[in-house]
Amino acid sequence: MKEQFKKFLNEEQDPKAIEKITSKLSDLLMRGEEVGYIAVQKKPAITVFPESIVLTNKRIIICKPKNLGLSMDFIDYTWDDIASTFVKENILGSEFSFGTKTDLAISIDYIPKIQARKIYTYAKEQLDLLKNPVAATAPIVEEVQEEEEEVQDEIEEVETEEVTSFAEILPAAPVYETYEQIPPQQAPAPTSTGDRKLSELSKEELFDKLQNYKKLLDNGLIMQGEYDAYKKEILSYM
Repeated sequence: MKEQFKKFLNEEQDPKAIEKITSKLSDLLMRGEEVGYIAVQKKPAITVFPESIVLTNKRIIICKPKNLGLSMDFIDYTWDDIASTFVKENILGSEFSFGTKTDLAISIDYIPKIQARKIYTYAKEQLDLLKNPVAATAPIVEEVQEEEEEVQDEIEEVETEEVTSFAEILPAAPVYETYEQIPPQQAPAPTSTGDRKLSELSKEELFDKLQNYKKLLDNGLIMQGEYDAYKKEILSYM
């Protein structure tokens, strides 16, 4: 499992904290539960035992070291219990917070800004899946669409062959083009919202816009490459 969590070490996570969390999570994860992201506190002063937050596809887990780091408390909240999430960027790191449906507010501060943005985006995606469960079946929809496109291509090839054979029987005659090629529609580039440019949007509006493109990707309306390009451009303004 340690190899699995090495991907989180490229955004200023404390390797020692990740190692401790990894050793504990092996016994805590439920069947079918996968870790989406791990964020670790980074306070201005030297923090021997930083707190961490783990986001999985089933819940949010707050990890609090105690007894000089010899043990750790885990507090978890399932996505069904979470009503909202928020990120506040400060001069020294960011504060990630979320509210539960029982009006309980939980926050963890001094999270590096990149990590805070990652957990905020991941949390938004999980909450969106709860509101729109049909998005989870997007891969199946894409497969059906691909099969329909293949069938349509075969029909077009057969029609082309029939027309060609029929044309060989007819005497030579002037050919008139009756159809114009319609350029394929492209998904709108994320350069503006209405009359507003990306640079004029707030961070929350940028996050919402990123979620809209994620929905388009999940529903098969845009390709993965287009989504990656939109995501890169939006994140550059955050």
